Amino acid sequence: AKLKRGMNEGKLSPFAAASVLADAVREENADLVMTGLQSADYGYAQTGVILAEILGLPHATIVIELDATGEQLRVKRELESGWYQWYTMPTPALLTIQSGISQIRYATLKGIMAAKKKEIRRVMPAAPIRRRQQIESLYVPEKTKQTEIIAGSPAEAAATLVRKLREDARAIS
Repeated sequence: AKLKRGMNEGKLSPFAAASVLADAVREENADLVMTGLQSADYGYAQTGVILAEILGLPHATIVIELDATGEQLRVKRELESGWYQWYTMPTPALLTIQSGISQIRYATLKGIMAAKKKEIRRVMPAAPIRRRQQIESLYVPEKTKQTEIIAGSPAEAAATLVRKLREDARAIS
């Protein structure tokens, strides 16, 4: 979704995009709303989750498999380090879908002709769009710390580590 204001053209923040989508989706009373995981531009990965919150829907993120045969949804989510989670959730719900979940299908000539006759409903935002996020600067963090190997027996190393955490880093008291 894009925001156009004369010469100041910019992309919507995840919250603004979710707000506009919520206005369009709310009156549909959908049992299932699916969004992409993240955008190809900034990759915020927030719009779908914010949309679920605005609509008051349960949600699952990074969905790689879906079974919607019963009253509930059974989704497989991708976690860190090659782990997966199967999760059962009620409908209506919102899912953010990981790329690669489905095979590309090409439309038939009959499908293309039928699509040309479908109405494209235009939905205007219910309220003026306000920007809530703004990137002020981007930078590469500077390296400020050094790794230190603490030698000695395990007991000596532990005592030295506690002393350094207490006195140098002031991380513990």
